[in-house]
Amino acid sequence: MMIIRMLVFAVLGALAAAAGGAWAQAGREPIDWSTVSLDSIGGGKLPTGDYKGHVVLLVNTASLCGFTDQYRGLEALWRRYKDRGLVVLGVPSNDFGGQEPGTNAEIKRFCEVNFDVTFPLADKQVVSGPNAHPLYRWAAQQTGPIGVPSWNFHKILIGRDGRVIEWFSAVGGTGAKLERALEAALSARN
Repeated sequence: MMIIRMLVFAVLGALAAAAGGAWAQAGREPIDWSTVSLDSIGGGKLPTGDYKGHVVLLVNTASLCGFTDQYRGLEALWRRYKDRGLVVLGVPSNDFGGQEPGTNAEIKRFCEVNFDVTFPLADKQVVSGPNAHPLYRWAAQQTGPIGVPSWNFHKILIGRDGRVIEWFSAVGGTGAKLERALEAALSARN
């Protein structure tokens, strides 16, 4: 049953990725990072106001997902591009399949021990539906229903101007298409 569910999400994700980018940009509103409030998984507030002018890769994560190994690729992207203005922002969520049941401390420890994660992680949040964190509600308004996370490791690429550029399903991983989009976003100037 789980394999069938993953295949369905893979097909939906591929369709979403194919329809993504151009529609996401048309007439959409930029995020005002100074108004975004997210707590860090380690305590305190994340410095989201500092994200203005950066490229942000927003990713909802889960420790028990079949895609959890993507933490490795996300960390590699963070290390490769952070000096050029990339912020990888991980947002753990238990929305899909109950695959993030742990506490913030357990999630943080899991990410550090298993994947040496150093990119910013928010505390666990709801990322879909009416109770989603305001950042994810904003993203849903920008992308429409097809760009809303429907599984773990959904990625939303936000440009230096604060506008959604494109989104990637979990199936898109951290491969060549994502890297091309990151390179283009990091090369663009406001």
